[in-house]
Amino acid sequence: MGYRVVVVGATGNVGREIMAVLAEREFPIEEIAAVASARSHNSEVEFGDTGKMLKCKNIANFDWTGWDIALFAAGSTATREYAPKAAAAGCVVIDNSSLYRMDPDVPLIVPEVNPDAIDGYTKRNIIANPNCSTAQLVVALKPLHDAATIKRVVVSTYQSVSGAGKAGMDELFEQSRAIFVGDKPEPRAFTKQIAFNVIPHIDVFLDDGSTKEEWKMVVETKKILDPKIKLTATCVRVPVFVGHSEAVHIEFENELTAEQAQDILREAPGVMLIDKREDEGYITPVEAVGDSATYISRVRDDPTVEHGIALWCVSDNLRKGAALNAVQIAELLGRRHLKKG
Repeated sequence: MGYRVVVVGATGNVGREIMAVLAEREFPIEEIAAVASARSHNSEVEFGDTGKMLKCKNIANFDWTGWDIALFAAGSTATREYAPKAAAAGCVVIDNSSLYRMDPDVPLIVPEVNPDAIDGYTKRNIIANPNCSTAQLVVALKPLHDAATIKRVVVSTYQSVSGAGKAGMDELFEQSRAIFVGDKPEPRAFTKQIAFNVIPHIDVFLDDGSTKEEWKMVVETKKILDPKIKLTATCVRVPVFVGHSEAVHIEFENELTAEQAQDILREAPGVMLIDKREDEGYITPVEAVGDSATYISRVRDDPTVEHGIALWCVSDNLRKGAALNAVQIAELLGRRHLKKG
């Protein structure tokens, strides 16, 4: 017996990826519904590569009664209106937006990192999925924190345009084409030209000079992993279609060598260590696309602090940063609480 599952925002990048991951992982489904805004009503989306086409239902008049799990990938505005309705009808919401992440009554979950926290979902019947850059970071940090206790993290991100949705991907393509034919690239989705450029600005600026994306990484890492960890981030948009990368410097309370860190990461859940000190002995975003792993490379000692290492972390942001993590949360929810599959 399977679950009755709703995918909200089914026509978007993340919604389509959720469909693909559900099918790929053979999530136990009795019935699945694709739900989107009125403008996508009756458009069709494919359920993974199964060949099964689903007609999108209008979220405005969707009846949540009797559905078990709703995977929301519709943004904060739609989530604010419809997630409480789904939750009140007994449908557990797994939300990809930032709306509920810092709500103390809503667990923020990365299954490889803090699975026990999911037990608190009953307070609101809602579970939050973290920011894409946070998700891959904490997967890398968790086993190292368990081994030597992290004091401080300095991270610089190199985030792909798919993090800004279809509009971001379209803009990179259109600007690249414009430059090749001698036209002037016009920024629309981003504040400056993204083609052949990098932009140290993701989300809005805050009073302290950081951006909201950087703030998210700080507060979400503390909520998921450990509130004592000090973290500072610089988040940068780069001209890559899919795949986020991070340069991470970690300071520990206890000694941990690069070799020991490699041994730990080699066995860590959700991590794939590809770390050879030679040409091509590391992973880039292009190679991570379509894969579920968080890839770690370039693990080395950081001699600028007493107990420090540096590493390179790459993941497909549409998967581990969004769709895959959401489906893994659904799997965890099923194993621990719903137990239908």
